Amino acid sequence: MFFSGDPSTRKRVDLGGRSTKEGDARKLLEQTKIERNRRLLQKQQNSAALKIQKFFRGRRSMAIERSNVRRDFCETYGDNCQNVDRYCFEPGSSFLRQFLFFFKAQNSGDFVILVETCRLLRNFAHGSGDVLSLFSGLDYSTENNMVDFRVKKLAFTCIEAIHQNRDRLKDQLLVTPEEATISTAILMDAMSLLLDPKLPWVCKIVSHLQKRNIFKLVREIVTTAKEGRRGPTINGSILSLERVLVLVVPHVGREPCCCPVVDPRWSFSSMVLTIPFIWQLFPNLKVVFANPSLSQHYIHQMAFCIQKDTHVLPIDTDTDTDFPGYACLLGNTLEIANVVLPQPECSLDMAIDIASVATFLLETLPAVKSSERESRQSSSEEDDMLIDDVQELVLNKTLEQQITTNALDSRFLLQLTNVLFDQGSVGTQSYDEVKEALAIGTGSSFLYAAFNTLPPERIMTVLAYRTELVAVLWNYMKRCHENQKWSSMPSVLAYLPADAPGWLLPLVVFCPVYKHMLTIVDNEEFYERGKPLSLQDIRLLIIILKQALWQLLWVYPLTQHSSGKSVSNDLSKKNPVGLIQNRVGVVVAELLSQFQDWNNRQQFTSSSDFQADTVIEYFITQAITEGSRANYIMMQAPFLIPFTSRVKIFTTRLAMARQSHGSEEIFARNLFRIRRDHILDDAYNQMSALSEDGLRGSIRVTFVNELGVEEAGIDGGGIFKDFMEKITRAAFDVQYGLFKETADHMLYPNPGSGMIHEQHLQFFHFLGSLLAKAMFEGILVDIPFATFFLSKLKQKYNYLNDLPSLDPELYRHLIFLKRYKGDISDLELYFVILNNEYGERTEEELLPGGKDMRVTNQNVITFIHLVSNHRLNFQIRQQSSHFLRGFQQLIPREWIDMFNEHELQVLISGSADSLDIDDLRENTNYSGGYNAGHYVIDMFWEVMKSFSTENQKKFLKFVTGCSRGPLLGFKYLEPAFCIQRAGASVSNEAVDRLPTSATCMNLLKLPPYQSKEQLETKLMYAISAEAGFDLS
Repeated sequence: MFFSGDPSTRKRVDLGGRSTKEGDARKLLEQTKIERNRRLLQKQQNSAALKIQKFFRGRRSMAIERSNVRRDFCETYGDNCQNVDRYCFEPGSSFLRQFLFFFKAQNSGDFVILVETCRLLRNFAHGSGDVLSLFSGLDYSTENNMVDFRVKKLAFTCIEAIHQNRDRLKDQLLVTPEEATISTAILMDAMSLLLDPKLPWVCKIVSHLQKRNIFKLVREIVTTAKEGRRGPTINGSILSLERVLVLVVPHVGREPCCCPVVDPRWSFSSMVLTIPFIWQLFPNLKVVFANPSLSQHYIHQMAFCIQKDTHVLPIDTDTDTDFPGYACLLGNTLEIANVVLPQPECSLDMAIDIASVATFLLETLPAVKSSERESRQSSSEEDDMLIDDVQELVLNKTLEQQITTNALDSRFLLQLTNVLFDQGSVGTQSYDEVKEALAIGTGSSFLYAAFNTLPPERIMTVLAYRTELVAVLWNYMKRCHENQKWSSMPSVLAYLPADAPGWLLPLVVFCPVYKHMLTIVDNEEFYERGKPLSLQDIRLLIIILKQALWQLLWVYPLTQHSSGKSVSNDLSKKNPVGLIQNRVGVVVAELLSQFQDWNNRQQFTSSSDFQADTVIEYFITQAITEGSRANYIMMQAPFLIPFTSRVKIFTTRLAMARQSHGSEEIFARNLFRIRRDHILDDAYNQMSALSEDGLRGSIRVTFVNELGVEEAGIDGGGIFKDFMEKITRAAFDVQYGLFKETADHMLYPNPGSGMIHEQHLQFFHFLGSLLAKAMFEGILVDIPFATFFLSKLKQKYNYLNDLPSLDPELYRHLIFLKRYKGDISDLELYFVILNNEYGERTEEELLPGGKDMRVTNQNVITFIHLVSNHRLNFQIRQQSSHFLRGFQQLIPREWIDMFNEHELQVLISGSADSLDIDDLRENTNYSGGYNAGHYVIDMFWEVMKSFSTENQKKFLKFVTGCSRGPLLGFKYLEPAFCIQRAGASVSNEAVDRLPTSATCMNLLKLPPYQSKEQLETKLMYAISAEAGFDLS
């Protein structure tokens, strides 16, 4: 190599990796490890082979020994036990010892010997009447260990033999003792003899049977029997298998019983109570099980397992999709609870356990279909309910009926709620605060689960009108609120975290039940009688609900929001508290909204009581942002926000929508040519031709007078405002036939509009678009709508309380029926209603077959609801639906949902109060030589204040094109109102002119009049001329 200039000697480094010596060492270690594992595997295989051989030799030796013992047995006692006498059952005999040793249930010969043995046992026992001496001889105490061993082995052998041969005997499994020649009857009768409660060994037998999973065997026997051709023939006699269960089941849990606790998976509850319709198969067992002490033992056992999160069902009970184990257990438990709860021995602890078990099982079920009325309501309230797509399980109809019939039974709900909510409440002798919280929390959990799974309306009807649930829960919540002790409930309910609000469970039940009550409570009951709560209590309740709702939605919000009314039971198991919180937010908001409706009908509290105390400007800015927490609150509980703040949000959204559309199509304008004497037809034809985007665009109007001449003036917005006011006045005029007036001169769709106009539904669509366009452009129109019709813009359902606004006389008649003390059937009313439109009388059924269905004291509430629904919802459903479709072309539903019906009327028409002249003066600009202190301006404002409200509205229409001012005041008038001097000097020519206006600029051109009287005369003439825009 060449010399590099470096005299030092450096070590050469191989960059190729480790040395070959290190590689060989690593390979040696790997080979050694593989060899060690191979030797270990060979050793394990040899050991396993030895065990298999040992087991096989043992089994073969046992089989040989059994064969030898069987041969000796047959030689001694005969192939059919023909040499057996009663002494063969005594301890000194080898009969039972040999037989129990060699018996194999699969062996047909052994099965015959067993049947013959049991037949002889039955005969000997009936002959002597003493089973104890038959097995123990003269002295049981000295031979008790051997005797106990033999009888428990014999008892299990009988049930095991039936189980092992159940497929062959499937037609003989459900037999009665009277069928004495059938083998299965003989075997089970022998078991019954051995399980006599008077015998000293019965506890040993039951313990042994439970250890060998007798209830699992019984379940499989019953399942096979149901598949057989022969069904259960019950003719008043108890089934042999049922008699065995009647002896075994009550034994467990009794005082002398010392049976060990068995695995919950193989218990009676898990194995037998999960058999579909077990009480129909074993009615006598149902009577025995209905004993309060016995049923309490088993139900408490289930409740304990649930509390400890122990699996209470066997693995194989959920394989049948039609009859899942949880559903069968629920149906059977509810059926027995209906028998147990009414008994005076039923304790509060028992009711708590029943509610706990039922709650746990209800949460596993798919939701049951709603009732007819709920279906009608959901159809009228589109998208109002969240459809649960998670559950795909469909129950057998008969099983579903068993669950719903028992869970919705009025006596069951009445008894359960009375025990839970009354026995634990204040005033009882054994009052315990912790027990009260546990009882109310457990009961509320059950009802919450029932609301989510079963048709809630049927449950709420019972709870609202047949129990004191609302009063009891209110007293509890009121006391907790006053004492600030809400935290006690989470501490006694295991599935509620310690930091969960204590009012969650009471409110999730109280609010929907109270809301349901308010649908039938009339005005006198609510305002005067204080039913169901006094107005003073309602004021406090509003404060409690408002605080709870604000805490849920703003202080401690959920990460995911859902406005649905039903929740997935599958999801509820993953996050039960989160879903309960979400549900409470929904029901509290609904109840507060309903209270606000009652307050709007007749004020009993300040409107500010519904508003949150801490709404800041930051909240208003955030509420405009989609997906924000403030935006969700605005949608969920808009009443928490002051009305003016919501109007600001609404107008901001309108401005953003107009700006967005204007920036996209800045030159797109729709030009309307409108004849004043055909304003409605021209507007309908030209607006109907516009697309949705066209409706959002600007519209410019040219009026044509009666002579066919286009009026002077260029539409800069003012003519369009005038057009909108005139077209709405013409279109909603009752003379046109599309709308009718109530007694209070409020407008609602004419149910008989189709008899006047063939295309009436298209006209309603047009009117909806027309009203939406006015709101979209910020134009107020003087159209007083009925409250029940405004509900349709919010897609709400109207109830009895809304009927006075439509037909006060019909409302009085229905209230008369509601309070009628006599027999209503004597009034000869039927489920039909008479319609009378323009002299044409038609009769319509309220229910299928209603003309033959008489109204009685039992169904009068249903009749009242149906009549109200027909008048308020059904008759105008088509007109309202088409009006809504047109309206929603421009105004989305979520924008309208921010306001209640009364606020929505203000949003459409503005305040009915007189104009605030001072506000207008403060927000007026001046030009052309005028200023705020000019003497003409001072005279002008004096004249304005002297005008009547009607003349003030005429003036406002003259200068702005609309007779109503902005919702939030003249500060928000765009552009600002301006008074401009007309005429450069005070000349006769100038002062003889009339005031003129430019409505597109909100401009008044006012000559410099010399006197107040002259100014008033000229101004009055100008605003009253109604000469179109020619005057300008």
